[in-house]
Amino acid sequence: MSDHGLSRSGNRADVREFLISRRARISPEQVSLPVTGRRRVPGLRREEVAMLAGVSVDWYTRLEKGHISGVSQEVLEAVARVLRLDDEERVYLFDLAHAARPARRTPAAAAPLPPNVQWLLDSMTLSTAMVTNERHDVLAANPLARALYAPLFGSATTRESGHANLVRYHFLDPGARDFYGDWNLTADMLVASLRTEAGRNPHDIETRGLVGELTTASADFRARWNTHNILIHVRGTKLFRHPEAGRLSLSYYSLGLPVSVGETRHMCVCTAEPGSADEDKLTLLASLAASPPHQADAAEPDFALP
Repeated sequence: MSDHGLSRSGNRADVREFLISRRARISPEQVSLPVTGRRRVPGLRREEVAMLAGVSVDWYTRLEKGHISGVSQEVLEAVARVLRLDDEERVYLFDLAHAARPARRTPAAAAPLPPNVQWLLDSMTLSTAMVTNERHDVLAANPLARALYAPLFGSATTRESGHANLVRYHFLDPGARDFYGDWNLTADMLVASLRTEAGRNPHDIETRGLVGELTTASADFRARWNTHNILIHVRGTKLFRHPEAGRLSLSYYSLGLPVSVGETRHMCVCTAEPGSADEDKLTLLASLAASPPHQADAAEPDFALP
């Protein structure tokens, strides 16, 4: 793929498009600048950002072209302040700067999950628990998560690719629109989370491949990817329309799960309010998950990634 914010030359496109998109949303009035003459671009001009941040126009222009490696923390803080970045956007900007530094060694292949991760997941009996990597490939899940996400695991996109991927299923499988109670909200969150991880790991070939595939195949994904929205702390409420349990509203948190030195995966846990009808439905799914597997279940792909 040529340029989806993830080029082989690094993350310059990510930096450029992120800063331009954030500059465009700040009006001169918001920063107490007079509006004079005809403005050809939305938001602030480059020279206005440079002036407010206390740097030269040439320097800020170079930064906005993606040359972020080696930029001091103080300057990044000043730019973040002028562009009114929120806490997560500020962290993302610093992640982009870190990712632009020359790599000192070739990244090692991802380590397999230790067996005790599955033990941990299986010990959760009234919460769904799923472990994913930065691309939202499903690496492990407990029986209740497999029961809740049965439409994902049994989908054509999962069968064709050989493993379950939440983003691919969401945008390329028509069944996802029936399964998710708020398809648009979940779509926004998945893409923002993927965008964040892609900025942190601009040289990851598999991430580039996934983004290229989805950008080409889905206008819905492409439109969201181009907004450059990011999401770091993933939590909230998920709505489902399960084929057997019906409508469920579940609270969820995504937690970092260290699996080896310097390597973290994401564990997403969904649970229901105690005593609620949603808890009753989760209990129903738990009983279904504990039942002897149907013959069709044997055809479900495992979590081994290619």
